Amino acid sequence: MKTTIKKLPKSQIEILFEISEQKFNNYYQKALAELSKNLKADGFRQGKVPQEIAEKQIGQGKILNEAAEIAIKENYIQAISEKKIEAIDQPNIEILKLALGNPFEFKAMVPVLPEIDLSDYKKIASQVRKRQISVEEKEIEDGLKWLQKSRAKLTLKNQSAQKGDWVEIKFRASNKEIGFDEPERKDAFLLGQGGFIPGFEEKLQKMSANEEKEFSLIFPEDYIKKEYAGKKADFWVKVESVQKMELAELNDEFAKNLGKFENLDDLKKNIRQGLEQEKKMKEKQKVRQEILDKINDSLDFGIPEILIQREKDQMIENLKQKISQDFKISFEKYLSEISKSEEELKKSFSSEAEKKVRNFLILREIGKKEDIKVSDAEIEQEINKVFKNYPDIEAAKKEIDHNKLKMYYKDVIHTEKIFQLLEQNL
Repeated sequence: MKTTIKKLPKSQIEILFEISEQKFNNYYQKALAELSKNLKADGFRQGKVPQEIAEKQIGQGKILNEAAEIAIKENYIQAISEKKIEAIDQPNIEILKLALGNPFEFKAMVPVLPEIDLSDYKKIASQVRKRQISVEEKEIEDGLKWLQKSRAKLTLKNQSAQKGDWVEIKFRASNKEIGFDEPERKDAFLLGQGGFIPGFEEKLQKMSANEEKEFSLIFPEDYIKKEYAGKKADFWVKVESVQKMELAELNDEFAKNLGKFENLDDLKKNIRQGLEQEKKMKEKQKVRQEILDKINDSLDFGIPEILIQREKDQMIENLKQKISQDFKISFEKYLSEISKSEEELKKSFSSEAEKKVRNFLILREIGKKEDIKVSDAEIEQEINKVFKNYPDIEAAKKEIDHNKLKMYYKDVIHTEKIFQLLEQNL
């Protein structure tokens, strides 16, 4: 087998194959034997028809095509294995010469992982600066207030709702002119702190349990969904219940009732530690993304379109699951509400998908250059942590796909090791 590899734009390659006349004749004989297995002819048992008769009965053209298929499959697989070609999709095959008594020639075009000429990624990473983490007293007080509200005593009221009451509601919102039509939803919140658009919660004041109301409001000009900004929304609301909220006093007794705290100061210390941990995690994510962005900016390489398409497909699948789980509506209903088709939505993911793919390829290349390995012991250690969270560990092990879990944590640990390497000089 003779092969010639040619690089093409958009991270594709073309491999030209030439199979010698003698070798292709072997494929021809192999194809003839395969096609003759169930062949019947007068005077001969099934599968025992002489080659000359079988060849005439089957037809040389059909045998040549079968021989070509066998030759292409075997030689293509051999070539990408020997040349260590990282093909990422099925090849596009074109037969160039197919005739008995001649070499067999064909070419295969296939997208491959791009070659990345890495810059000085360690130097680039060292230029990123970590920001100091601090927790303000107000943040601790806000945390205490949240705990206070979460442990508040709720008592049903016979009177109408007032600011500061806990209300449970059902509501719908719509505007046919702009294609806005939300399904009926439920919510429960502290009146005055629910986070609805301006004017919504004021409309609920003085409403009693089981009372319904219809009203219209204008979306703010800075509303997150730009297509609704400044537009009118029609609301229907039903108050399910109104409850008075009685807050416990913030003292040592309150802290002790939460479980493991000796006093209020001990609780505040715990809140501070939790906030510090959360901020450190967010800062770590910011720093890592900044490192990746800077390395990315220093590189110039193309990405095969198939990788971007696959990432967009995965993003769509993730969104479908989230909508089903969080909003309890169909994906079709969601598309109707945002006035977009699935293809339009997928197209809007293009930039983010490309960035994700580029980041993956950069980290992968750094991992290869640094020869970063992940041991089976490291993977099992992380998996065991997962199973410890289940009350019935053995049952969980039977339900969860262990191989998928291993692949997932291998990627997680591998990525973590790469970032730890990049963060050494920060």
